[in-house]
Amino acid sequence: MESNQRRKSGINLPAGMSETSLRLDKVSPSRGLPNLASPRTMSPRTISNLSASSSPSKTAACSDRFIPCRSTSRLHTFGLNDKTASPVKEGGNEAYLRVLRRELFGSDFGSPVVVAGGGGKSNKGGGGGGSPVLSPSKNMFRFMTDQSGSSSPYSPSVLGEGSGLSWESPAPPKPPRKVPKTPHKVLDAPALQDDFYLSLVDWSSQNVLAVGLGTCVYLWTASTSKVTKLCDLGPNDGVCSVQWTREGSYISIGTSLGQVQIWDGTQCKRVRTMSGHQTRTGVLAWSSRILSSGSRDRNILQHDLRVSNDFVSKLVGHKSEVCGLKWSHDDRELASGGNDNQLLVWNQHSQLPVLKLTEHTAAVKAIAWSPHQTGLLASGGGTADRCIRFWNTTNGNQLNSVDTGSQVCNLAWSKNVNELVSTHGYSQNQIMVWKYPSMAKVATLTGHSMRVLYLAMSPDGQTIVTGAGDETLRFWNVFPSAKTPASVKDTGLWSLGRTHIR
Repeated sequence: MESNQRRKSGINLPAGMSETSLRLDKVSPSRGLPNLASPRTMSPRTISNLSASSSPSKTAACSDRFIPCRSTSRLHTFGLNDKTASPVKEGGNEAYLRVLRRELFGSDFGSPVVVAGGGGKSNKGGGGGGSPVLSPSKNMFRFMTDQSGSSSPYSPSVLGEGSGLSWESPAPPKPPRKVPKTPHKVLDAPALQDDFYLSLVDWSSQNVLAVGLGTCVYLWTASTSKVTKLCDLGPNDGVCSVQWTREGSYISIGTSLGQVQIWDGTQCKRVRTMSGHQTRTGVLAWSSRILSSGSRDRNILQHDLRVSNDFVSKLVGHKSEVCGLKWSHDDRELASGGNDNQLLVWNQHSQLPVLKLTEHTAAVKAIAWSPHQTGLLASGGGTADRCIRFWNTTNGNQLNSVDTGSQVCNLAWSKNVNELVSTHGYSQNQIMVWKYPSMAKVATLTGHSMRVLYLAMSPDGQTIVTGAGDETLRFWNVFPSAKTPASVKDTGLWSLGRTHIR
């Protein structure tokens, strides 16, 4: 008989349970479920199920859904009750609510604001009825910084390093170094030639800038801004290159007639004149004891001031004018670039190049040895090449090549950081600072209206001076200071103004 009743109702009931036990009593709002008591929050199906279950005579309308009575579930404890009802008035556990919110949203979630009805009854074992309740924060989904004093039981300080869980937050990204976009100082340099193959600007270790203007060489003392005329070669000659010794006391001058003159920079007195080149001497490079000179006659001469001869050796390898020349910092290797698009590397003892690097497709004037890594050489090509290439001179491998988009006129490596600066001609006439080895651009500086053909660096390694055919010298602060104090202090370089070199 009992099984027949189960078939008629369409519900399989467990043994010992009748349909009347499934009847749902009407829920009173006062018992903690205002959502179920309000018809607005209930679907039509729910209402029909409730009305059908409350009438034992209409068994055909019973549903197989079982809806439990939640009048004692204490939803208000979790803050899930109606927003219009106060947790304090409903007798909720404020302390538990605060802990729950702190664990879910962080220790700095919300601000201590007393909700209406904060003077309700106290909980068992709790504090007084005036305990404030934290209101939800409006910045819930914003990023928050980790608080070192977190009281959470799951904080890294509680778990410890041996827990196997990584709680380390990534280090904040380092802000990019700001490089001023305008020069700190501008000097007029009348008659500064617009010739790619000349080297007319150099900065000594004693903080004196030498500039070749026409037939004259001028010295500008950075600490006092004093301008001194060093020499005048006369109407039949001209200045093609200038280069200070590493000590900064003497300066060499290459002339249009192929001579190399040595001058005392402090006394403005010529010490020696050496011959050997057939035509103009456009580039000079000092090592500790040897002065190398490159000429349009395609030869490189090695001069030793300790002997009476004009030169001690001749290096033959280029097929066109030599326009780039640099000794390595350890004086073991000499790199030369020419208008034949070749980059040659020589050592101290050989009369033939030990490396012939022919990847450039234009003249190689820009050459720089890295002060941070032995055997690392950078070179730049002219208008048809536009690339900065990096070489390992121990094996001759090319390490990297970057197309700059413009003719590369000069390269200089910072001694303070692993960065380098390049100056450019056609067609951007810009100055660029690069990180090495990523070759990410640190800054691009503009201001010259013509090719930036000349470049020199201050003795402290922070400042560069650039010269162009627009007859100006511009001083840029592009590199950070060294970790140790510089040996030569610059006290008066950055006074703004415009000084004429005449």
